[in-house]
Amino acid sequence: MCAIEAARRGRKVVVLDHAAKPAEKIRISGGGKCNFTHLKTTPKNFLSQNPHFCISALKRFTAWHFLDRVIKHGIPYFEKTEGQLFCENGAQDIIDMLLDDLESAGGELWLKTEITGVTQTEGGFDVKTSRTTLAGERLVVATGGLSIPKMGATGLAYELARQFGHDIVATRAGLVPFTLGDEKLAALGALSGVSLEATVTAGKTKFNDGFLFTHRGLSGPSVLQISSYWDLGEPVKVDLLAGQDAMAVLMEKKRDRPKAMLTTIASEILPKRLAEKWLEIFALPAEKRMADLNKAEMQTLADAINRWTFTPMGTEGYRTAEVTLGGIDTDGLSSQTMESKLVPGLYFIGECVDVTGWLGGYNFQWAWSSGWAAGQAV
Repeated sequence: MCAIEAARRGRKVVVLDHAAKPAEKIRISGGGKCNFTHLKTTPKNFLSQNPHFCISALKRFTAWHFLDRVIKHGIPYFEKTEGQLFCENGAQDIIDMLLDDLESAGGELWLKTEITGVTQTEGGFDVKTSRTTLAGERLVVATGGLSIPKMGATGLAYELARQFGHDIVATRAGLVPFTLGDEKLAALGALSGVSLEATVTAGKTKFNDGFLFTHRGLSGPSVLQISSYWDLGEPVKVDLLAGQDAMAVLMEKKRDRPKAMLTTIASEILPKRLAEKWLEIFALPAEKRMADLNKAEMQTLADAINRWTFTPMGTEGYRTAEVTLGGIDTDGLSSQTMESKLVPGLYFIGECVDVTGWLGGYNFQWAWSSGWAAGQAV
């Protein structure tokens, strides 16, 4: 994105990439359909030590600006939920659009090119690569974070930032599934594949979305979202009925169908496998009639549904994380141009910067916006 904008301004541009294919993280995103932006993007959808830093770029190049490019390229898309936009055909359409725009603007892309060193010179920078050494007036670092190393993610951006005197906000995996201890896994392992809508809370933050039991622990959009706000050792609360009062539901069922077995009613409220396991875990009488349930038994089940609380052992880490939280401290960068305040001509954009979006296309929009902003300045 930055290279396209810089080339359109007449700059001589080359993009260096150690990967064999371009934009692999775009290719795998959104289940291959690429959730390329979110129409309701606001600064509130991002985490950063300086929540104001992202405002300028997001305001000057919005989701609607990127959508205009998608439409001009004739790329069919659809809106899934609440402004999330996906490609009808697949992520390759977005990759092809960016590659076409880069080529038509006169920019170059060098794949399979390792960066082995960067030095500052009187005229700018020398970048030593596995192919040759390049000299340029401006250097933009857009190498992402540590997420999904099998896709080629490295810590190069942080290494270069430190080399030139920048501080790094501690990094960790974000938008990532939770793992559970052996005891909890043994109890919940049979639920792998069970999904439902749930509200997940950590601290003062909550998200309501899909919730999934896996063979390693817990996942789904609500879990991925809350993982970015969760601290190790902190409990997580889950409302498996997503805002409905479970006690009120159970009381109504008891009144209307007193002869029904608890297991039958529980399986109407929750997915059947989950209902059966919940009755087992919380030692409730599955074959007892609703009419015979006492208030304590009803309350135990209601609490297990509305207020199930557990403490994750951890997360799956960078291996499956969609983003990297933290990164290059924004105090050392211009919010207008992404240029270093310490080293003129040096820029950092995208995921390597301490700006991390929610799930749903926000991180792509930060990539487009920060790339565009730097592209106007380099």
